[in-house]
Amino acid sequence: RDTLHSEPSSDGSSTGSDAVNGTAGRFVSGAEGTALAYGSLLLMALLPIFFGALRSVGCSKSKSASDMPETITSRDAARFPIIASCTLFGLYLFFKIFSQEYINLLLSMYFFVLGILALSHTMSPFMCRVFPANVPNKQYQLLFTQGSGESKEEIVNYEFDTKDLICLGISSVVGVWYVLKKHWIANNLFGLAFALNGVELLHLNNVSTGCILLGGLFVYDVFWVFGTNVMVTVAKSFEAPIKLVFPQDLLEKGLDASNFAMLGLGDIVIPAVVIFSSFTLSLKKNTRTYFYTSFLAYIFGLGLTIFIMHTFKHAQPALLYLVPACIGFPVLLALFKGELTEMFSYESSDEVLPHTPQLTHFPTVFGSPASLANSMHVEPPPSPRSRAPKQPDTRTGGIPKSRLCDISRYV
Repeated sequence: RDTLHSEPSSDGSSTGSDAVNGTAGRFVSGAEGTALAYGSLLLMALLPIFFGALRSVGCSKSKSASDMPETITSRDAARFPIIASCTLFGLYLFFKIFSQEYINLLLSMYFFVLGILALSHTMSPFMCRVFPANVPNKQYQLLFTQGSGESKEEIVNYEFDTKDLICLGISSVVGVWYVLKKHWIANNLFGLAFALNGVELLHLNNVSTGCILLGGLFVYDVFWVFGTNVMVTVAKSFEAPIKLVFPQDLLEKGLDASNFAMLGLGDIVIPAVVIFSSFTLSLKKNTRTYFYTSFLAYIFGLGLTIFIMHTFKHAQPALLYLVPACIGFPVLLALFKGELTEMFSYESSDEVLPHTPQLTHFPTVFGSPASLANSMHVEPPPSPRSRAPKQPDTRTGGIPKSRLCDISRYV
């Protein structure tokens, strides 16, 4: 988890303590540079929230099972702060027992691979629009299987094309740049990609789940930041693109600036998932009122965080201000409109996420499982090892049994 913070680094690179700590910030830049840094952080935080919500709706309406977002239930939301606390304390023990250098080397390689994939996925829609039509777009497939014959199981089945290779190439250049230089621009590119993918691929099943999630993380954030030194210790030792940074001395030093204002990704993704639940509620009512209200609430909460941090010259846990704003504004609006009960009883999956599909026709068995999932619906999904019935079934419409066996393997 992370806070909004301002602190210079000695080598111009960002460290883990920039994302999560409770140390006092030092403001040495002019008013113009400080305003530019805070304004840029606010803008960068809003971009993944807005575009992630739009892309998330596209994922939700997709018929492909591989594109379906992960839905967070109330049980998941209640357990999340506990799991996060265990992970944080585990990292604290690791940094106390083992060498910080080797742990950060492993983390750098992990986020290097993860960042390349996240940035490539983020760039993919843009590449589809700008890719020249006269350039051949060849298809490729990376397939790893286990076993043989009818017992063969797929371990990895990744399909990609020329456009995906270009995106991976560009993302790899950014990854190498980040690993070698730890430059703040490369850090932000990875950070924005992580945030946008998090908003796009995570859903809440209802508004109540969002309140549980934000409430739990509110307590978690305040406790670990102000109650112990665990988060501060981990943050000072942790080097990864888990925050957005912008230099306050950019006007004086240019791209070599080193006095950074920073915002952790958790302060973007977690409230954004709740904002998306308001977005889906707005879609149901054919109005954007709840979405705009939640969006303005986030701007208000983050702006209040910046103001208090700048006034008291002390890093702040942003969720301390974002949680009351992101929950309070939509609730007050629903109370004013007389829709409070409807708001908390609303299930987003009923309106945006598609229902469990049913088999409507038999597609060709040539192609990827993703392409087959686009044209078939299954009720209920059979086991991966399921077989076609030995006896003919009138419901097959005369389809040969061998054809049904092929289809069942993909299903």
